[in-house]
Order: sequence, then structure tokens, then C-alpha cells
Amino acid sequence: MNDTTHMGTPLVCFSHGKESGPWGIKIRQLAAIARLAGFEVESIDYRGLDDPDVRVEKLLEQRSTEDDALLVLAGSSMGGYVAAVAAETLKPAGLFLMAPAIAIPGFGRNQDPVPAAGQTAIIHGWHDEIIPPALIIDYAGRHALPLHLLDDSHRLVTVLPAVEQQFALFLQNILRRDKQR
Repeated sequence: MNDTTHMGTPLVCFSHGKESGPWGIKIRQLAAIARLAGFEVESIDYRGLDDPDVRVEKLLEQRSTEDDALLVLAGSSMGGYVAAVAAETLKPAGLFLMAPAIAIPGFGRNQDPVPAAGQTAIIHGWHDEIIPPALIIDYAGRHALPLHLLDDSHRLVTVLPAVEQQFALFLQNILRRDKQR
């Protein structure tokens, strides 16, 4: 199910959370939206890697700064941490974070990753039982990032249609910005 990417083709690279796999429901749904928008998609398999910084290294090994004309990193939970930290090196066109495991004391080497992307968006649940919304509100405030707080828990499955809508708009904006260059 992992698509091959072509030089210069827009790409969305997904990073899954600790308890899920590379093609969980959220990623499958968002991958379909990305394909409709003209993006290739890939989802890295991090199963068996519990250290978030080892996952970052794996992402950086798979993607280099010259690989793609237009790169979007999308991550959920621990995958959000991975995408945000990797963005500091890869400087993607877009960074889409869902319930990201960032700003958590003691989690990962980089607890305040600089969102080094052309465009960033964060989706988080008001009732997230794993990553308190207050941490993400503070993080988004420090970096002046768009933050969408939705009436859901950590998994964001009940509000998946709203997440899908935000992702579609996010990708449209990235393509529009790219065409204006």
C-alpha cells in the first residue's frame, strides 16, 4: 500500500502514533484526501521503535531535503512529535500535526520543536487524556500557529470528518502558495 514517489511530485509523508500502525484509519482517510489533491503518499512503519528520537532518525533517513519539490509532513501523537522535529531539518512546505506529543516534559530530546515549515496546522482534542490541551495551546501560542481544538479525545476519531476537512483545506493552501511562487 506504500506508494512510490517521483522526483518533483508533491508528497505527503505520514508518521503514525505509538499505539497504531502506518495505515490506521486516520492515515487511510487522510491519504485518500491527499491523493485526490494530487499528492503521492507514504506512511513510514515505526512499529517496534518506542524511542521518538529513533523514529525521527528513521524519517530523516527516508526523506532528504532534495527528494521532493513539495513535501508535507503529517503526524499523529508520537508521529506528530516525529514530524515536528524532522521539520527542523527537512523544512517541508507543510506540517500537519494531530494530537502531537510535543511540549511534554521528559518526552523526547526536543520538547519545543520549531515548526520549520511553510505552513503548519495543529488539530487537538479538548478531552485529550494523553496530551493535555493546555500544553498544545501554550506551544501553539509560543510559535503563533493555527490550532483547531475539537470536541474529542486523543484519537480524534469521532471528529474525523472535521479533521479531513481541515486537511483538505490545508493541502489546497499549500498548492495555492506553491503556484504563486
